[in-house]
Amino acid sequence: MKIIVLIYLLSLGIFSSLLFQNKTKKESIKAGSEIYQDFCLQCHLSSGIGVFGVFPPLKASDYLLENTNLSIAGIKYGLRGKIIVNNEEYDGIMLRQGLDNEEVADVMNYILNEWGNKTSAFITPNQVSKISKSILE
Repeated sequence: MKIIVLIYLLSLGIFSSLLFQNKTKKESIKAGSEIYQDFCLQCHLSSGIGVFGVFPPLKASDYLLENTNLSIAGIKYGLRGKIIVNNEEYDGIMLRQGLDNEEVADVMNYILNEWGNKTSAFITPNQVSKISKSILE
């Protein structure tokens, strides 16, 4: 009986480690592309340029590139009120999309590395989990 329990626990451990493997940056960006298509494309467009005065650009966005934690919080909790992006004021609402920490990390990695955006940063679900809503206040 002990052998059966040991085999079961060992199998469970191996299965869990395979199921919850950490993604590489490349894998995260690919997953983020799919999330972007489902949740972000409607407002920020396939080119990432947004709609001037209504939806801020993600392509070459100083706000995105200089305020990574605020950008994570905006995706994670939604965003309301004035922000300045590339010297233009945007005063709208981005609703919370209901993404989990891994999905937020993936879409952040995608937008930080798409349309000519480049960063050496690799956003992880653990990093996203540490961002609280209070950062937006």
